[in-house]
Amino acid sequence: MSSPSLASPIGPVVGVIGAGQLARMTQQAAIALGVELRVLANSSDESAARVIADVRLGDYRSLADLRDFVKGCDAVTFDHEHVPTEHIRALVEDGFVVHPGADALVHAQDKAVMRERLTGIGAPCPPWRRVETAADIEEFAAENGWPVVLKAIRGGYDGRGVWICRSADDAAEPLASGVPLMAEGFVPFERELAVLVARSPHGQGVSYPVVETVQRDGICVEVLAPAPGLDPEQAAVAQRIALNIAKELGVTGLLAVEMFATSSGLVVNELAMRPHNSGHWTIEGARTSQYEQHLRAVLDLPLGSPAPAAPVVVMANLLGGDDSDIFSRYEHVMAHDPGIKIHFYGKEVRPGRKIGHVTALGTDLEEVRARARHAAVYLTEGRYT
Repeated sequence: MSSPSLASPIGPVVGVIGAGQLARMTQQAAIALGVELRVLANSSDESAARVIADVRLGDYRSLADLRDFVKGCDAVTFDHEHVPTEHIRALVEDGFVVHPGADALVHAQDKAVMRERLTGIGAPCPPWRRVETAADIEEFAAENGWPVVLKAIRGGYDGRGVWICRSADDAAEPLASGVPLMAEGFVPFERELAVLVARSPHGQGVSYPVVETVQRDGICVEVLAPAPGLDPEQAAVAQRIALNIAKELGVTGLLAVEMFATSSGLVVNELAMRPHNSGHWTIEGARTSQYEQHLRAVLDLPLGSPAPAAPVVVMANLLGGDDSDIFSRYEHVMAHDPGIKIHFYGKEVRPGRKIGHVTALGTDLEEVRARARHAAVYLTEGRYT
């Protein structure tokens, strides 16, 4: 591992394991709070490593690298959920402050553990079961019907590690992959919602407004805040579910709870215990951004207001295409709409990769949505909507 020679820190040092765009955007909040951010990166050209002074190079799968990295940190948190659970436990046993802890984070790492725990606390979940063979899947389908959703128990994200199987033949590919699998009943949802909550070590909790996420090919392309037309009572139920999950699982920091809205109620889909794509809108669109909120939580400071800064906020992800010349299109987008906010992550542009996002604020949903879409399409494709 290596690091530059730095002066002694003035404020608290928060170590972030992982150097992706979430750590990069956390730096904005850290600067305002006087918090010094340190990141553990695989390479010096990762998104956060390009903009943060204190970069340590190492492997998050190596306990030795992790122990070296956390020395001198007042608190340690994560840019992703892939750090081995046993390594997190070892750091805590060494006396380091880690948020969220291993007992909480495992629920975002292992989908079967998550389902067992959520079912146990009464959170609304689809029927599910661990499966190993085609016979297991057929038995599950006999009880719950086709299609069956197969998921990799560990490691899936952005649609990867998820297979919608309409027959036993469709299950051949995931079964041949060799990864541990679980089966879930297919949820005929009306739309997808997300609830972002924060919880401090003292147990204070706050919830942001419920948002609607729009997916394409398993990747979130748009977030509408607040979720349009959502019944206030259902919104309150969703927030209570998320806050209760945070409490029961002992989450410290941010928790994103992805849900399906169905004709018969809400169903919990996935959990993430870190800043989340569904919360990027909060940078300009909320009184306290998710990144500041996460820092407040891991440092056990009083949590900030999650209230929206405008009646309508729309965030659109920038997904890479064949053309990498994004910056040259800033002029048109900024001149066309001075209120648009662009966030570019400094990542190599590849087809389908999240390389940034844009945010628009206003009062009319369709107008704000059109503005965000125009900016996103022009930046990534160079064409007008």
